[in-house]
Amino acid sequence: MIFSHKNFLRSLLALAFVAGTAHAAVNMPVHKEVLDNGLTVLLHPNSQAPTVSCRLFYVTGSVHEVPGKSGLAHMLEHELFKGTNKVGITDSVADARFMAAQDSLQALIRSAKLAGDTATVNRLTAEHDSVVNEHRKIFVKDELWSAYQAAGGTGLNAFTSDLMTAYIVTLPKDKIELFMWLEADRMQNAVLREFYSERSVVREERRMRYDDKPAGRYIETLNSMIYEAFPYRVPTIGWPSDIDNLTREMAAEHYRKYYKPRNAILVLAGDLDTTATMEMVKKYFSNIPAGEAFPPLTIRDPEQAGEKRLVVKRPDAPNMYDLVFKTAEVGDKSLYALDIIEGVLNGRSGRLYRRLVEQEKLAVGIRSSNSPNKYVSEFGVHVNLRPDADEAKVEQIVWEELEKLKTEPLSARDFEKVKNHSYAALVRSLTDMENVATMLAWYEMYGDYNIFLNWADELSKVTAADVQEIAQKTFVREKSVSGFLLKK
Repeated sequence: MIFSHKNFLRSLLALAFVAGTAHAAVNMPVHKEVLDNGLTVLLHPNSQAPTVSCRLFYVTGSVHEVPGKSGLAHMLEHELFKGTNKVGITDSVADARFMAAQDSLQALIRSAKLAGDTATVNRLTAEHDSVVNEHRKIFVKDELWSAYQAAGGTGLNAFTSDLMTAYIVTLPKDKIELFMWLEADRMQNAVLREFYSERSVVREERRMRYDDKPAGRYIETLNSMIYEAFPYRVPTIGWPSDIDNLTREMAAEHYRKYYKPRNAILVLAGDLDTTATMEMVKKYFSNIPAGEAFPPLTIRDPEQAGEKRLVVKRPDAPNMYDLVFKTAEVGDKSLYALDIIEGVLNGRSGRLYRRLVEQEKLAVGIRSSNSPNKYVSEFGVHVNLRPDADEAKVEQIVWEELEKLKTEPLSARDFEKVKNHSYAALVRSLTDMENVATMLAWYEMYGDYNIFLNWADELSKVTAADVQEIAQKTFVREKSVSGFLLKK
């Protein structure tokens, strides 16, 4: 899902540059309240348009999956659009009977597959498909989507990451009670219909987006080299064999465990009254049981043993070079210095673009990225190579520029350019209520939504000495992972 910035609009945001300093202060009203059942609520009133962007984040993603069940959080995201006991069905009693029959047939199919009994698999699959077809006769297809659309909803979507699963929509300001009703119902009463046919949809999605893409398996393999023990190494969409063996019972257990108020963040940004909206939130969500506590994620990667390299060659390769370093988690001060470094390397005026694209004619594009995340973050350099480029020379130049950051202090002009760009980007982002709602939820999931609001202010405090120190600690060959995807 791509978040776009709109044109600068009238907003309650005040982004003030303090005279004589480089500091920026963001004054954006946010009401935060945690209900007794643990649901975290963030409200940002902003009357620039008569709409409200609504977000419900569940803090569960691929990091919470165990071996053999990768892709489960993403699969459940798909299933949450199938409806509830009240939505998407005309007969809930028959609904339960049909799903029990499908689960039983799927258990028999799994046993027959393990035994290599193809004839039985085919017979049971045909029987299963017949039950599904009968089941569909009592569906109210896409009722949840239709309810939102009929109310004027836009941007209706959902997405899963390694850390969370999000459900999003923007509604007219007088229709947000529909969001409360539907999402409180989904939180308690979701029914995982058409699970096995939807599993086939996800398997096809994986084939198209990863297995059949030139860079798909390369990126997955590189990621599994960056992380050894930590579950960021597991693709959110899941490994093929795991997707093929997911069951409705597995998804139902994941839903029961993680889709609870104590594990959820509800954010509304737009034309709303804080007091009235909180009363509405409590009306629909306060009586939902908190859910059980589950242990924190304690697994961490060991110290990297040495430099890692991946080289993949295939006829349809786009010619790419990647260099990645693990960095500290969100909240650590080092990430602000790495943001400065990203800005110095990036863009048409950036150091890597000038060297690789303009001077040496070895690349058609470059991107450096400081990617903050919970538990552990990444800093990466990505280069799109020319077909005839000397990849060894490209790698040499990238390392030369990283070494300069360790030994040569940045100029005042370098700092000013990056900081001004960051301030401008923050201003633009805060005029888009969809972006505001998403970022508030995302950073609250990281630990505190104020990290997002204070980012530019913290960036302004970074010194040339800070940049050198972090570059020296981060850009170490023995801690690097490099990858080449090259045309044969």
